[in-house]
Amino acid sequence: MEQMLSRQEVSEAVQDHGWRYLLGALHTSVPVGTLAQAISLAADAVAVCGDDADRHLQVDVRPDRAVFTLQSLDRATVTTRDIELARRISATADKSGFLPEPGIGTGAPRSVQVLEIAIDALNIAGIRPFWKAVLGYTDEAGAEGPEDPLVDPVRQGPAIWFQQMDRARPQRNRIHIDISVPHDEAPRRIDTALAAGGRLVSAARAPAFWVLADLEGNEACITTWQGRDS
Repeated sequence: MEQMLSRQEVSEAVQDHGWRYLLGALHTSVPVGTLAQAISLAADAVAVCGDDADRHLQVDVRPDRAVFTLQSLDRATVTTRDIELARRISATADKSGFLPEPGIGTGAPRSVQVLEIAIDALNIAGIRPFWKAVLGYTDEAGAEGPEDPLVDPVRQGPAIWFQQMDRARPQRNRIHIDISVPHDEAPRRIDTALAAGGRLVSAARAPAFWVLADLEGNEACITTWQGRDS
């Protein structure tokens, strides 16, 4: 029987198997040498997941890597079943001589991450239908309310969520980007952004998120799962 766990419990359960918990899903990346190897590894993962593959597993196959995501799609969250499947996938990759990794401090191009776009609005219920229509997006499982986030039905594009404003903001920057990274990647990512000319706007909600801005004030948030469990 699938059980729900806290973010802390999920993170600890997969940490040593090369996975990281980001925004309600488990993620890992497996470097490979060829597209054929990536496809073979994906096929092995589907095999070890069995009947659960279609409702839990997503694979992005590239010539240099296979990126795996696990989430219970009907609940839009991680359950004990996803944790078990993550361990199975790591084990089968290891047997084939590949290393599942989150891409932290390994020389990888970047860590695993999830990109979201946040839209600041006074009337979320009024603008949400437009964004749902223009993007071809849909409701997230279990979140069909007039102010809930929107997701790509084929799970290729970033999620869209809406942030309530208390007054009009006539200037630019009504849309900002959220980058959800592994909790142990966040400090390095922030330091790199600051060294590249950014500034720290706020750390009041850290480690859940830090607000950064470029030289012209355009904002981006580095987010993690930490600091969100009550």
